[in-house]
Amino acid sequence: MQMLTPAQRAFLENPFVGVVTDLRPDGSPHSTVVWVDVDDEGVSFNTAWPRAKPQHLANDPRVSLTVLDPADPYRWMSIDGTVTLVDEGANEQIDRLAKKYAGLDAYPWHRPEERRVSVRISPTRIEARGID
Repeated sequence: MQMLTPAQRAFLENPFVGVVTDLRPDGSPHSTVVWVDVDDEGVSFNTAWPRAKPQHLANDPRVSLTVLDPADPYRWMSIDGTVTLVDEGANEQIDRLAKKYAGLDAYPWHRPEERRVSVRISPTRIEARGID
C-alpha cells in the first residue's frame, strides 16, 4: 500500500472536490463527484446505502479517485486502490465534510431511507502533479 506524502495530504485537506470511478456489474465505469476526507488513516469519501456507488464497491472494491485544484487544473492527484466500506463514524464524517465543503455545522440532506457509509481507500498507486 502506498502512503501519502505530507504535501499530498495537505493538498487533500483543501475543499477540492474529487471524481471517483467505480465499476458497474457489467464492468463499465461509473464516475461521480465526491467530497474528499483525509486523516491519519488515509483518504476516504462518504456515500449512502442504497445508492449505486456503495453497491458497486461492495461487488468490486476497485476504485480511482482524482482531485484537482480548481485554480490550477494542472495541479492534481490521482489515487487508485481498493476500498473498505465502514459504517461506524460515517454520520460524523459527512457532518465534518459539510463543514469543510459548505461551511455548515451538519449535513442538511440526510434522508431517512439512507444509511451513511465511509469509503476508505487503500492506495495501490498515487500519482500527483504540481504538488510535491
